[in-house]
Amino acid sequence: MVMDALKDILVDLGIPEQEITETALLRKDLQLDSTETVDISLGLKRRFGVNVKLESRKDMTLKDVCEMVNSAIAATATAT
Repeated sequence: MVMDALKDILVDLGIPEQEITETALLRKDLQLDSTETVDISLGLKRRFGVNVKLESRKDMTLKDVCEMVNSAIAATATAT
């Protein structure tokens, strides 16, 4: 579910779908800049209602991003 949403966001940013894998790094592999990572964060917030900070100093895989979103969703669910 989260990976599918993340793929949709990345495709909207112009990333070829064949490059989007769980192990792809946001900066090194997908060549995303800070503006694009903010776009990803905003897209995830719109779809799942959670804030996810994609740090500019740390490159992350798409799997890492999905785990962050799932953790944020779980934390929100237990807080209510």
